[in-house]
Amino acid sequence: MGGDSFHHVRDFGFFELPGGLKVALPSIPLPEFLGGHFQITKFMVLQLLAAAIVLVIFRGLSKRIASGQPAKGRFWNFWEAIALFVRDEVVRPTIGDHDHGAHDHGSHGHESGSHDLHGSHSGGHGTSASDAHGHAGGHGHVGHAVAYAHPADKYLPFIWSCFFYILICNLLGAIPFLGSATGSISVTGALALCAFVATVVFGFQAMGPAGFFGNMMPDTGVGGPFGKTLSLGIFGIEIFGFFIKHGVLAVRLFANIMGGHTVLGVILGFIASGASMGFLWYPITVGSIGMQLFIGLLELFVAFLQAYVFSFLATIFIAGAVHEH
Repeated sequence: MGGDSFHHVRDFGFFELPGGLKVALPSIPLPEFLGGHFQITKFMVLQLLAAAIVLVIFRGLSKRIASGQPAKGRFWNFWEAIALFVRDEVVRPTIGDHDHGAHDHGSHGHESGSHDLHGSHSGGHGTSASDAHGHAGGHGHVGHAVAYAHPADKYLPFIWSCFFYILICNLLGAIPFLGSATGSISVTGALALCAFVATVVFGFQAMGPAGFFGNMMPDTGVGGPFGKTLSLGIFGIEIFGFFIKHGVLAVRLFANIMGGHTVLGVILGFIASGASMGFLWYPITVGSIGMQLFIGLLELFVAFLQAYVFSFLATIFIAGAVHEH
């Protein structure tokens, strides 16, 4: 099997182009006590590219819906539909409409007959795309805070950022000679760390430090020293589980992206292995190419699925942190 079969999930200080041409990335000099140099890698560039793509798309979309009118054009409708799916089917149902801070229960903005993303009427969620950005009026303000159409919308910027950033990173891996930054455990680990910090910050904001940690120490109903010991034991397990859950976010995303590219690499290896088999090389090559196309299409589905799974699990963790249980 060729050493380049896994280049999409391997991080280098260069991009490898057709014909074996390599474009080196710069190395930034540093003091000796900091290692002597800082190497710019392919995945760093791809992550910046993914962030730039997300910024360009959603700056353009936000300008088009700022007036409250639905976005026009299939390209903009595509991204708006995905954003509203994440909002209406992931964040709002999972986190719910209970706000533990200062809030106004009577101003959630569930008005029947308001517009959905295409301007058609929908009595279900009752908010237009612009509501997600806090443009809709009449929802009531909490001090000087943004007026949200739904209490869970305050967490949308983070969840949307996770979803679309991971999605674009995954999709870049489908382009020849680029790569999937999410196929690196260091990248997915950093994303999981962001989710961990966000969960703690949102939990502290909603419940306060005492309430946040108090959620992890349930009332066992057992009195005396044994009851206190039992509560402390459960608290320790909950703290340990809190770290493990966010660690799983990193491993799950990494394993699924790495696994897909590994399968593609193995199938490509069949072609090289069959080169010495004479006539058998032809059916092996045809079958391998067919499987490559099938797995490639499956990888596109996985790109969306894994972005969804990461965002959904992050939403669940945030919901558990901001609600008393």
